[in-house]
Amino acid sequence: MIRQYELVERVRAYDPSADEDILNRAYVFSLKCHGSQLRASGDPYFAHPVEVAGLLTQMKLDTASIVTGLLHDTVEDTVATLEDIERLFGSEITRLVDGVTKLSRIELQSDQTKQAENFRKLVLAMSEDIRVLLVKLADRLHNMRTLHYLKNPEKRRRIARETLEIYAPLAERIGIQRWKDELEDLSFAELNPEARDSILTQLARLRSEGEGRVERVVEALRQTLHEQGLPGATVSGREKSVYSIWRKLEHKSISFEQLSDIMAFRVIVESVDACYQALGIIHARYPVVPGRFKDYISTPKPNGYSSLHTGVIGPDKQRIEVQIRTQDMHDVAELGVAAHWAYKQDQQRTETREYRWMRELLDILEHAQRPEEFLEHTKLELFQDQVFCFTPKGDLISLPRGATPVDFAYAVHSQIGDTCVGAKINGRMLPLRTQLQNGDQVEIVTSKSQTPSPAWERFVVTGKAKARIRRFLRTQQRTQYIQLGRALLLKIFRREGYDFSDKSLDGVLKIFQATSTDDLFANVGAGLHSAHEVFNAVFPGHKQTERDEKTGLPTVRPKPKPKGKDQPLPIRGLIPGMAVHYARCCHPLPGDRIVGIVTTGKGVTIHTIDCETLESFSDSPERWIDVAWDIGSNRPENHVGRIALVVANEPGSLGSLSTVIGKNDGNITNLKITNRSQDYFEMLMDIDVKDAKHLTNIIAALRATPVINSVDRARGR
Repeated sequence: MIRQYELVERVRAYDPSADEDILNRAYVFSLKCHGSQLRASGDPYFAHPVEVAGLLTQMKLDTASIVTGLLHDTVEDTVATLEDIERLFGSEITRLVDGVTKLSRIELQSDQTKQAENFRKLVLAMSEDIRVLLVKLADRLHNMRTLHYLKNPEKRRRIARETLEIYAPLAERIGIQRWKDELEDLSFAELNPEARDSILTQLARLRSEGEGRVERVVEALRQTLHEQGLPGATVSGREKSVYSIWRKLEHKSISFEQLSDIMAFRVIVESVDACYQALGIIHARYPVVPGRFKDYISTPKPNGYSSLHTGVIGPDKQRIEVQIRTQDMHDVAELGVAAHWAYKQDQQRTETREYRWMRELLDILEHAQRPEEFLEHTKLELFQDQVFCFTPKGDLISLPRGATPVDFAYAVHSQIGDTCVGAKINGRMLPLRTQLQNGDQVEIVTSKSQTPSPAWERFVVTGKAKARIRRFLRTQQRTQYIQLGRALLLKIFRREGYDFSDKSLDGVLKIFQATSTDDLFANVGAGLHSAHEVFNAVFPGHKQTERDEKTGLPTVRPKPKPKGKDQPLPIRGLIPGMAVHYARCCHPLPGDRIVGIVTTGKGVTIHTIDCETLESFSDSPERWIDVAWDIGSNRPENHVGRIALVVANEPGSLGSLSTVIGKNDGNITNLKITNRSQDYFEMLMDIDVKDAKHLTNIIAALRATPVINSVDRARGR
């Protein structure tokens, strides 16, 4: 545990003007408040806030942040109050402690709705002062380091999952790479220890096979740069984090051995000019790997990261990644928003509040209808890799990989997105579903008469675009449902000989859990309640005649639907009762982008949007239906995902294969060997999974298994 004088010395080492008195008082106050409290590890509870403060000193944060780290649990876990903090430490620290305390009280729960609602509060709190988030991240990092002391495995997994989904991406967005990597690795160790151990084993094997290789490459690069006029350049090597390797295996159809950037080499030079000089020297000396060059100096990442990245065939004839940057760029890459913290000034907080991604989260918060939608859209904003595009005026817009001109339009301004009718990409008119590439210049064509199209939801990828489109479609759909519901009720009232008015429904609103007559009309129009049910509630004593007096047709009361049966399909865009089945050519899964094809005698067949079979329906656009997975629906049944594997022909291979699938909650339902040789089996396998993400996780786990040569999702087989 860090002693009092050690903590003060750490702060004064980078900030000689730090208030030593307030640091000492905060240390003693927190020590007295926590008293004899113990953590799950058996250590004194006070060790936790001291370690949090120590993590913040590594980021060289201001005195107020360090004091907040010491005090962050006093209001929640001890008898201390905010009034005590205000009296002893002032208003600024009270505000920060209050912000972190609120975040601690809203820790994410296992229930999805609570989780989403709590994360909404987190976004609001960190938008007020980014230092609240910095203290919370330090708090979470220390808790993750001691997670293994918790005895409840489900609680450990819940904490690890929320860390991986929420806190690690937030650390990446404010540029604190070292915290992001450690949070991911600690979460990965809890959530998928077998896959992590497998990757560590293969990394150890690579190290043993290439013993001394890193040192040789570092020395060769240093000597080349020194000989060509950069004597001040320093070179170091680093190993990619285990979770980063897992993500590569998860998203790319490559084996472990094909990863080119397991080892990255960092070159630090004195100036920006020297960065480009070093790049020229390395490219002149070593063959360049096409498509591996990225210039984040001229186009920095949204979190401020700047560097040159290039891939070359290095000194040992191995593919390596080289990163070239100045020392200032390196500090920003490691410390992010904390790299140049302005002590005792508000300038830094003002700048951090202007982060585009934070404004996007606040915009999503405004337009998402349900907390679950907000969480879904927010994760889209946090998780995606980036592409960088430009407006006609040269302004930089960062978007998730796979983004389209519609996403670009909404990123520029919500009104531009709503009225978008076309897009010029690098001067050429191209379809709105075109995926944007790094460096594209995009000009959006708008029309005042345009409104968001339902088809857009199929291909947009940003949370902001999805939230805006869904809000418009809900509003439009609700209007249609209200009109239909009113017409249905009017018809049955007249048929039974009663005058219809909105007031006649006021007495039954509570029965149908509606707050207004429009809500009741919308529910009837959507099919949630039948017009007969509402009529019978208004006139409970009325008995319908066996034959209607006006039409002469028999009137039959609708039979109540049996409970527990006919679970709703997890697909939006289909008429209730419509027959539907999933195409066996592409095996669509929840999470895939899908389209419905009307098939004679079969109802609707659901295909993935990239299914090759869809080409045969290109001349029949009237058969296409715009559908999408209903994220919020309960899906009791599993879906079939098909994969193609090449497995080593050796004892225990199939056992290892089935064990990995079983540990990842998959269930093998069918297996077909398509080819066999002395060394390998080629096979197709059907697996029951929950969704596309579930199947992707299984594929990544299989790729990390030594006996699996290759594995991909099978399509058209």
